[in-house]
This record gives sequence, structure tokens and C-alpha cells, in this order.
Amino acid sequence: MKIDAMTFTFALRNLLRQKGRTGMTLASIIFGVIGLILSGGFVEDVFIQLREATIHSRLGHLQIYKEGFYAQGSKEPYDYLIEAPDDMEAEVAAQPGVVDTMKRLNFFGLLNNTRTDLPIIGEGVEPEKEAKLGSFFFIIEGRQLTDDDAYGVLLGEGVAKSLKLEVGSFVTVLANTPDGALNSLEFEVVGVFRTFSKDYDARAVRVALPAAQELLSVSGVHAVVVSLADTLETDTSAELIRSQIRDDDYELKTWFELDDFYAKTVDLYKSQLGVLQFIILVVVLLSVANSVSMTAYERVGEFGTLKALGKRSSDISKLIILENALLGFIGATLGVLLGIALALGISAIGIPMPPPPNANVGYTALIRVVPGVVIVSFLIGFVATVLSAVLAARGASRVPVVEALRQNI
Repeated sequence: MKIDAMTFTFALRNLLRQKGRTGMTLASIIFGVIGLILSGGFVEDVFIQLREATIHSRLGHLQIYKEGFYAQGSKEPYDYLIEAPDDMEAEVAAQPGVVDTMKRLNFFGLLNNTRTDLPIIGEGVEPEKEAKLGSFFFIIEGRQLTDDDAYGVLLGEGVAKSLKLEVGSFVTVLANTPDGALNSLEFEVVGVFRTFSKDYDARAVRVALPAAQELLSVSGVHAVVVSLADTLETDTSAELIRSQIRDDDYELKTWFELDDFYAKTVDLYKSQLGVLQFIILVVVLLSVANSVSMTAYERVGEFGTLKALGKRSSDISKLIILENALLGFIGATLGVLLGIALALGISAIGIPMPPPPNANVGYTALIRVVPGVVIVSFLIGFVATVLSAVLAARGASRVPVVEALRQNI
């Protein structure tokens, strides 16, 4: 569609002449674009906060096990111990993007407070390395476990409430050794923690790795947890590390593979956002179509005069489409600018949110400015306006000249 400077100027003047209709149409486009940017930015923040909470409270970015542990380790945990993880750790730590590596030893057992027992999921960890990883691992009472706490224990919030334990209490942990014997050690509670997962907090305890090895009478570990500098590089780093350990009888899992709750949540919110985008598209399309159609109907006499002066129906259609393309571009641009400004303003304040499913603490939501969402929002506002103009142009340009001229009487 070839457009000359005169047609462009004429179209722009028509928009300024029809101030009321132009303002109504602009408002529809702007609010639609703002709605898409804010909703998309909110959903993206949910993804990011849930992702980082999952990684930095429990899982890390990657976990490396002995081959077969992920499938069978819960049945035969002592058959899948990594007996000499130091060499493998050193090899992994040398890879680009790796911030740290840490060993973990998992066990099932009973926690006794001298009155009752509670089944627990235990982890032997390297305390100071875990403290650096655990930015979403919140200590709500007491303090973090340290490397000097030979027989200190951290309790999940649910564990502490179930057994009515507090910082300074002494507890006994009982667990089976590889030969089937029941071993026990006494620990002092140094802190109570809370993570993103309420179920995990209801059963989990953490002790120093040497204490866990003493309790279970083993020298190995079950997992090496890898912390990365950039979560977005998880897949790339995973493939690189897999290529290094493939021949050493190890398997690697990413945080995404270890937590299906995140994947299901992302799928749910993406579906909801898709429906929301479709609804906004329809609302913008109908609002703009109504405004454009009304404007075109009111200008039938003007179009008849243009035809009488020698303009063709295609010229009329071109004019209407150009006017609304300009309107769509201006409205979508203003919507983007206002949407970004609102997103930044709201994020500076924060949105208090209630606890999500399977959690017992709320969080502060933000509105992320996502380039992809901004571009899609702009295109929806612009395309919806142009499509509405095409429909209106077809009807207005086909009105016979004589009938159109009667509108001027």
C-alpha cells in the first residue's frame, strides 16, 4: 500500500479533527496495552520468585548422584553412595559459571524429644556453603548451623511445632546403619528454619555432614549440589557438566527436573495469561471497531465528496486504514510507556501477597518489565486497531457516491 506525504498529512489532520472519537479509541488501546504489560509482568515475577525460592532454599541449580540413585535411591540408599566425591567436585567446580559445590548425605530416621518420636527426613550438609546458597532458607529462631557445630541441628518449622522444641533443646536422632543396626546421636537445637515448601519444613532436619556420617556409619555422600552464577544458564551448564562426568558412573539432574511443582505452576499461569491476552485482544478489537465504525459512518458524506472529486474506493480505504494505523501506533506506544512507568512504580512499592499453595509465608510481588511481553502488548494494541480499520474501510468505501452525498444535505 503506497502512501504519499499528502495522504499521510490528511490522515493526521483527520485524527486531530475528530478529537472525541480519537480520544475514546486511544483510551481503549492504551488501557488494553497497559493491562497486558502489568499482567504479564506480574506472572513473570511469580515465575522468577518461585524459581529462585526453589533453587536457593533446597535444591541448588544442579544435583549430581551416583548412577541409579534418582530412581532407586529411596529404596536402597546405601547402594548409591559417592565414596570419593572430592575429585568429581574439583572437576565440576572448574567449569564456567559454577559458583560452588557442596556435599549432602540424605537419611530417614526418627527425632525423639524424650516424650515422643517424629519421622523425619534428614540431611547432612556443609553448613557454611549451604548458608551461602540458601538466600531463601530463612532462620526464624536461633541461628544458622556452622561448621563448628559438631552436634548442632536445624529443625524445620513444622518439626519444631510438632515436638514443641525451641532453641537450646536437646533431641535424639535415630537412624539405621547399612548393616541394619539402629544408631542414635544427641543433638542440640541451634535454629528453626522456614523454606518455600511447607511439606519440607514439616519433616526436614539438617545436621553437619560429619555428624550425619557418624550417625549412619558411612564415609560417602548421596549428592553433590552445584550452585551457578546465572539460573538462565542452567541447561547449558548441565550439558557441559554431563559431558565431563558421563564416563564416571554419575547422573545429573537440574532443579527443574527435581521439582515438578514449578513446572505445573508455570503451565497453569501461562494458560491463564494466554486466556487473558485473548480476552484483552477481543475487548480492544471490539472497542476500537465500534469507535472506528461510528467515525466512518459519521464521515460517509465526506467520503462521498472525495469520490465526487475523483478519489477511488481504494483511496478511501487507504485513508481510513492509515488514520487508524497512526492511531494504533500512537495508542500502543503511549500504552507501552505508561505500562512500563506503572510497572516500575508498583514494583518500587511492592504488592503484599498471601502465602502461595504449600507455603506458610507470604511474599512481596513485583511487576517485571519483560521485553517479550512489552513487544506482544504493543503488537496486540496496534494490530487490533488496524484489523478494526480494515473492517470499517470495506463498508465505508463501498457506499455509492449518490447515497454518500445525501449525507451532506
